[in-house]
Amino acid sequence: MPAKELVSLTDTADLYATATGLMERSAAAFASGVPEGTRDDGFFGPASVTWRMSADLAWPVAGLRSLLMQALHPLAMAGVDQHSGWRRDPVGRLAATTAYLSTVTFGDRAAARQAAARVRRIHDHVRGTDAVTGRPYAAGDPALLLWVHGALADSVLAAGSLAGTPLSAADGNRYVAEMVTAAELTGVPRHLVPSNVPELDLYLASVRPILRCTPAAAESMAYLLDPPGLDDDTAELWQDIRDAAIADVLPEPGRCTATPRHRP
Repeated sequence: MPAKELVSLTDTADLYATATGLMERSAAAFASGVPEGTRDDGFFGPASVTWRMSADLAWPVAGLRSLLMQALHPLAMAGVDQHSGWRRDPVGRLAATTAYLSTVTFGDRAAARQAAARVRRIHDHVRGTDAVTGRPYAAGDPALLLWVHGALADSVLAAGSLAGTPLSAADGNRYVAEMVTAAELTGVPRHLVPSNVPELDLYLASVRPILRCTPAAAESMAYLLDPPGLDDDTAELWQDIRDAAIADVLPEPGRCTATPRHRP
């Protein structure tokens, strides 16, 4: 399905910096996120489902799907829109996120804690009011952090089923349980975080009524679905990633892209 059928917006090439070097910078960020000479196996380790899924070929699909989901929360999107400056360097923004996830996943515990602490300090200064809903937001709000976490966990499970290695029911529950630690590192109290797939599904269903396509969400999605400045080979690869990421969305009136369908 062409991206223009999901998002109608003026030419993104005229609005934002190009995505030149998207794959190269993302790969470099992933590699640089893991410190050399790690002192331990971190919070997950080589036997974890988290390590397995983070190395799966479907990981880029999960990452893109997660960003599309996150953008639909008006308060989460307002924080990104008003504070991140992503339009000036969208690839840099994606690379920073990639490096953080790489450190938390594969780095030792000290490195993961340090990376999370840096992010929490940044979040302390991200506050404002969403122009669409009129509601105040704070990036350090556990409710918003939990949405970002839930979107990623759900997307990893969905991408594995759609484009990578599907998990058994037991391993799916293991993955969600392992990722509780990742949410806790960002500042979400442990007791609020879903610890199995049924709990994750219930949480996502509880948030769904407040999701909406704000102008900021439409802009970010337009860029993510059809980033300008890619060379031909990368553009072809990105189209495959995009098509897989949106394969389980349903068209709904008033949304720039639909909320994800239940995982297969």
